[in-house]
Amino acid sequence: MSIVVTGATGHLGRLVVEQLLEKVPAEQVTAVVRTPEKAADLAAKGVKIAVADYNRPETFDSVFAAGDKVLLISGNEFDKGRPAQHQVVIDAAKAAGVALLAYTSAPGTLTAALADDHRATEKALLASGLPYSLLRNGWYNENYTENLAPALEHGAVVQAAGEGRISTASRADYAAAAVAVLTGEGHENSTYELGGDEPWGFAEYAAELSKQTGKEIAYKAVPVEVFTGILTGAGVPAPFAEILAGVDASIEKGELIVTSGDLSRLIGRPATPVAASIEAALKG
Repeated sequence: MSIVVTGATGHLGRLVVEQLLEKVPAEQVTAVVRTPEKAADLAAKGVKIAVADYNRPETFDSVFAAGDKVLLISGNEFDKGRPAQHQVVIDAAKAAGVALLAYTSAPGTLTAALADDHRATEKALLASGLPYSLLRNGWYNENYTENLAPALEHGAVVQAAGEGRISTASRADYAAAAVAVLTGEGHENSTYELGGDEPWGFAEYAAELSKQTGKEIAYKAVPVEVFTGILTGAGVPAPFAEILAGVDASIEKGELIVTSGDLSRLIGRPATPVAASIEAALKG
């Protein structure tokens, strides 16, 4: 039995593999990657490397074995038809008879366009009859803290989320939740709504940035259309800019507030507050 992680050299996948190595022997972990060179460090630690591509179904024919526990990390190619990519993995997992297929989804309350691919994948996974675990990941602290330069340069946090609040956690927290499901028992046919312990708004976020940098940073709320234009002006492709701005509209409606407590329960500790991720980013 292996624990198999797709997208294993991505930001989340790499954290999952690294945390798995703290719990299970390396030879029990398989990292599925498109570019093996990017996984050389994992291979050096004894992790098995499987080369496969969501866009080439035949490459998944021999990746899984009966009894494997699999983490399907959602693809990031928004223009390639992600549900069809994910279906490739679901079909291969079913053919192999895996023991569990966990999927990194989006909060059940999210109605933004970003959620459409996730809902379609969830539907396909349930239809497959495989034992499943839906890891409905909320937004990451790092979605905001990994690019602090514009806010620091302009003295403003600009979003289209109004007074909305959001329950975020660190990427490592979500990785730890996936590891808990992959290495634990009794997670078959489960759905976890994952998010931070304390929701926050962007005015608070700007205040925390001000506090930690000593600079005056304000929150500037703008309409969705304006925010979309700012993102495209910064080089974000228009379709993706619309998706991101749509998430802000959902934040304003409260759709990214998570109250389940599932994340901190799964990982056995409080989730990482955004202030801690700001501190880590500033130390860089």
